[in-house]
Order: sequence, then structure tokens, then C-alpha cells
Amino acid sequence: MSIGHTLLGLLESGPRHGYDLKRAFDEKFGHDRPLHYGQVYSTMSRLLKNGLVVVDGIETGGGPERKRYAITDEGITDVQRWLATPEKPEPYLQSTLYTKVVLALLTHRDAGDVLDTQRSEHLRSMRILTDRKRKGDLADQLICDHALFHLEADLRWLELTAARLDKLREAVAP
Repeated sequence: MSIGHTLLGLLESGPRHGYDLKRAFDEKFGHDRPLHYGQVYSTMSRLLKNGLVVVDGIETGGGPERKRYAITDEGITDVQRWLATPEKPEPYLQSTLYTKVVLALLTHRDAGDVLDTQRSEHLRSMRILTDRKRKGDLADQLICDHALFHLEADLRWLELTAARLDKLREAVAP
């Protein structure tokens, strides 16, 4: 995820302080990975340097100065370009799981155990996500669906690999 583009997009609704940006980000996108304040302020400094935001005001009070940031026309154009650019699909051609299965075969360990252990972990994750989806709002449901579909694809791969384990053993460890 591009934190910079996400913060720019949040600024399109109006100027905000760094604290407000962090809170909005965490509320909408950071359920599992909230931003650290340092990430917000270092990102805002970079966006400011690149002319994508401006300081719209500075408030002084009992604590440190609070800068309010606003998106520039260049920032709006940058967000639009980012939104219009498709993400590269992740083919997972060198997954850690595949590596573990092949190494288990090469070292004469039980690759079936590796697959079974991973299957159990995937199913555990799916139960947690399904429960979260059931209790969540629409945004949380969509996020959980995305993760669940990926886990389902992984499970299909685990089953297919388990069915082909003897052939894979012959191919990698003759």
C-alpha cells in the first residue's frame, strides 16, 4: 500500500493535521497495521518537499506546533494517476511455502507434514477472518473476503501439491 497516496487521498476531503491523518488512516485502512506517528510525519515531509501538499496553517498551543496540511493540484493529479494505474498481480512464483516443501523433499523430511501444518494454519486464519467478517462493517467484510479468497487459493494449491508429492519428490530429489 502506498501510504503517501493514501494520505493524499484523505487530504482531498479537506486540510488536516498529522494526528487527524493518522486517525483517519487507522480507522479506514489500518485495522491490522496502524501507522506510527513517525511514518505520518516523514511521509508528510516528503509530500511537502515534492510539492504534493502545502502547510495550510500552524497552530501553537501548550505543546508542539501543529501543522495543518492541504493537498495541492499536483497532489490531486498524483492521486488520480495512482488510482488509474492497475496494481501488478502478485504471481507468487517463489513462495516460501513452495521452498519449504522442496527443501523437505531434498532433505528427506516429510513434506506432507509441512503441507498439513500449513493447511491447519490456513484454516485457523480462515476461521478468524470469517468471524471478523461476520461482525464487521461492509469495509471490513470486503477486506476479509479479499484475504479469504487468497487463503482459499492457497488451500487449493496445498491439496494439489499433496496429491502430486510423489511426482514432485521424483522431480527434485531423484
